[in-house]
Amino acid sequence: MPRWATFDCYGTLIDWDGGVRRALAGLWPEDDAGELLEAYHAVEPEVEREHPALSYREVMAESTRRIAAGRELSLDDPSAVAGSLPSWEPFSEVPGALAELRERGWLLAALSNTDPDLIAASLERIGVPFDEVVTAADTGSYKPAHGHWRVFFERTGAAADEHVHVAASLSHDIVPAGELGLTSVWINRLGERPGPEPTRELPDLARLPDTLDELVP
Repeated sequence: MPRWATFDCYGTLIDWDGGVRRALAGLWPEDDAGELLEAYHAVEPEVEREHPALSYREVMAESTRRIAAGRELSLDDPSAVAGSLPSWEPFSEVPGALAELRERGWLLAALSNTDPDLIAASLERIGVPFDEVVTAADTGSYKPAHGHWRVFFERTGAAADEHVHVAASLSHDIVPAGELGLTSVWINRLGERPGPEPTRELPDLARLPDTLDELVP
């Protein structure tokens, strides 16, 4: 059976925090960019839970409206975060680590709470081919709902014991992976304290190829 590594994209492969921070700072340069980012972190999951049928562009726009909270917001401003997303950069070690995984025979899939054209732009920026992509548009739900994994396994026929999920978000990815009994690697870029225990924890993707080979020889 082929070995599959599935990935969350934003925060794991692409610098989500940096992209959102810059977009929000562009809207409200007089405000503290860190506080704006923290507010956005809190609001976006609420919007996804309340409105699972919205496209990710619409989720980002509604999240921006909610954190405006009396700040000036022009008609086009809510689209600023999504509009900037295709320019967000991958973390420096990501292209090399993913290329090494492919050389070792791993198949790669992205399971992302985003729109198809947005994830396509991000994967093109990474520059390493992916064998499967599942977005919220495919599932009609946002992680931590289990729809992304259901669609992934249906499409690929992957065996659970030949599969590892890799992600930076505990709540969106590591928790549901545990609920599904899946092997997981938590990419703890921010030095956070774990809640639910992943199978393995790494600070970035630099040692991921060796780690995955240990988990699924």
